[in-house]
Amino acid sequence: MPSNTTAADSLQTSFRDAMAHVCSPVAVVTAFDGDRPHGTTVSAFMSLSMEPPMVTIALDQNSELLGVIRAHGNFAVNVLGAHQSDVALAFARKGHDKFDGIGWATTQTLSALNGAAIWMSCAAERFVTGGDHTIIVGAVRHVIREESPPLTYHGRIFGTHSPILNAT
Repeated sequence: MPSNTTAADSLQTSFRDAMAHVCSPVAVVTAFDGDRPHGTTVSAFMSLSMEPPMVTIALDQNSELLGVIRAHGNFAVNVLGAHQSDVALAFARKGHDKFDGIGWATTQTLSALNGAAIWMSCAAERFVTGGDHTIIVGAVRHVIREESPPLTYHGRIFGTHSPILNAT
């Protein structure tokens, strides 16, 4: 180990590399601040409860979107379809023009991205600090599902799920 590398840096690098090996769904979380839509790409998204239906997302403590959700209490989860890696990249960058050139509509007072495999409107119920992120527990209010394979992220590349044939 080089002398300028600390044990914490090594652990962080090892952890980042390990998490890159975990297959994650790719979602864009959106919310409105007045008339202005906000959104960001996340891979930290999962179902939490069936009764009642709940999901969790995680946003960086410095995320502008986190402030919008705290202020307004609602957000949408757009689980992207396998054909939407360009949308994932557009929403992963910084800036206020993420929606430029992206097809979307207002559904249930939240932004829904065209072509998403799944869209859910959620009410933020709880905010839990975890390190440099905040976990938001959301009560699912409405779901729309399309027949589209999901976009996934694994090994720092986009892909989609492929079933194992003849698995026993």
